Amino acid sequence: MTIRTKMHSQDVYFCDDESLAAEQTQCLEILYDFNHTRPSEAIKRREILERLLAEIGKDVYIEPPLRANWGKHTHFGDYVYANFNLTLVDDTHIYIGDHVMIGPNVTIATAGHPVDPDLRRKVAQFNVPVHIGANVWIGANSVVLPGVTIGENTVIGAGSIVTKDIPANVVAVGNPCRVLREIGEHDKEFYFKNLRIQR
Repeated sequence: MTIRTKMHSQDVYFCDDESLAAEQTQCLEILYDFNHTRPSEAIKRREILERLLAEIGKDVYIEPPLRANWGKHTHFGDYVYANFNLTLVDDTHIYIGDHVMIGPNVTIATAGHPVDPDLRRKVAQFNVPVHIGANVWIGANSVVLPGVTIGENTVIGAGSIVTKDIPANVVAVGNPCRVLREIGEHDKEFYFKNLRIQR
């Protein structure tokens, strides 16, 4: 099994392949170009993201700066919005559905390291994919950890650390992130505390 195959196998592997470092440097070069574009250069930004990412749907807007380990393992659906400082630790695949909103300073991580210090000293790593369903909103300063699936329509509160799967149609918050409540009829009438939606 090659190291590139191991990266997507969920098995432990060792990050000692120089060609991997060279590929990551290419990603960093593309990110440099993206992060130094002007706000008026929307077409240029799109072209750079098409070179960087595995998939990018229509009308995706990512606010620089963007960070990624690879880029080529991240899949964006349509109409995704990501605010400043999105970090993609995409050593294996990240799937982001349509109409997802991502607040500032969010990290989505597929990579982890064994707890055993002897393995960490040898730069051991494992990667587990992340799946984010359609219409999800991830609040500012949240972290989504390896192997997590977030169901469609769910809201992840600001500052949450998402360590396990979160079902669809809920509000979930905290460290570790837990389901607070289901999204329901109240949310169709009030958008924030006692502030009513005007129709």
